[in-house]
Amino acid sequence: MYELHVTSNDGAGPGERAIVIVGGGLAAARTAEQLRRSGFPGRITIVSDEVHVPYDRPPLSKEVLRKEADDVALKPREWYDEQGITLRLGAAATGLDTAKRTVTLADGSVLGYDELVIATGLVPRRIPSFPDLEGIRVLRSFDESMALREHASAARHAVIIGAGFIGCEVAASLRTLGVDVVLVEPQPTPLAAVLGERIGELVARLHRAEGVDVRLGVGVAEVRGHGHVDTVVLTDGTELPADLVVIGIGSHPATDWLQGSGVEVDNGVLCDEAGRTTAPNVWALGDVASWRDATGHQARVEHWSNVADQARVVVPAMLGQEAPSVVVVPYFWSDQYDVKIQCLGEPEATDTVHLVEDDGRKFLAYYERDGALVGVVGGGMPGKVMKTRAKIAAAAPIAEVLG
Repeated sequence: MYELHVTSNDGAGPGERAIVIVGGGLAAARTAEQLRRSGFPGRITIVSDEVHVPYDRPPLSKEVLRKEADDVALKPREWYDEQGITLRLGAAATGLDTAKRTVTLADGSVLGYDELVIATGLVPRRIPSFPDLEGIRVLRSFDESMALREHASAARHAVIIGAGFIGCEVAASLRTLGVDVVLVEPQPTPLAAVLGERIGELVARLHRAEGVDVRLGVGVAEVRGHGHVDTVVLTDGTELPADLVVIGIGSHPATDWLQGSGVEVDNGVLCDEAGRTTAPNVWALGDVASWRDATGHQARVEHWSNVADQARVVVPAMLGQEAPSVVVVPYFWSDQYDVKIQCLGEPEATDTVHLVEDDGRKFLAYYERDGALVGVVGGGMPGKVMKTRAKIAAAAPIAEVLG
């Protein structure tokens, strides 16, 4: 049924299927693990542009930056050896030929595949107009986190550009390290585009209580310095001293290497409800993938917990097995200071927000859309958030939830 196309020394043996996974994060690791759990006996190769074994990214803005963790590997190197999984590290994928079923790597080598999994994740957005100065950082990789940690150890004044989840987490971590922090956000509140302004105000309150200077409704006009950044100029003319600047203005799917491949891309790799792309024998999951949801719309979900759910669907579909039927209620969290901000369901900024608990630091809010409960966001209230899972899955009437 499957024709083998292998053009490198990493190739599978005669009659052995070869699966190539491009990406070095959670999606790649979970897919490989699920393949072995499902009894796939063939060749599995993970291709990553990083030199590290696949690792967990959420700690990069928290435990790693705060010097509380140095090892964030999802599995030790020995596990891949034991499972017969080949790692091609420090070798970015640069091209894909879906007709020949080959992936070209930056070192010029070519890998053949029977099935290809795209799990390349996201690339942080940068600000092209900024000069090339030391002390200006983005955060995506372990190495970038370590470099930021080194800068933070000597920094006195940091400016964080963007008050999304990454920006807020970095701000919290730097304050914990004793750095003076200014958090700059053009929107009316932190996280306004994701959780709405009402909850965003509570997040701003949390940061201000910890000594962060939160500047809202203003952007950055320019950064200045001689070799090293020393000043950030805001759009209202304010000049801020800064020996460290962190850009946290969002990310975009890592899909440039797919140009000309025939794999359709539109805010991520377009997939059906099982992760199939528009090219035969090519699949995608994780942050880079836009899956068709239950309503028929394309949705790209950047949630850590979403990856394992997708892997449990992609792998059986790839192997011709029956996929499990699960009701997925999206979940993600963000650790800021001593408060774990949790989000369950699919809240949107335009939903009606019912703030049901607020003690000045911790809070709990229900999100209503069309009269139903669609999401819950809590700060420091893990038990109360997770108890609402069934009600969100059932789209319970908000009147019933509020009692």
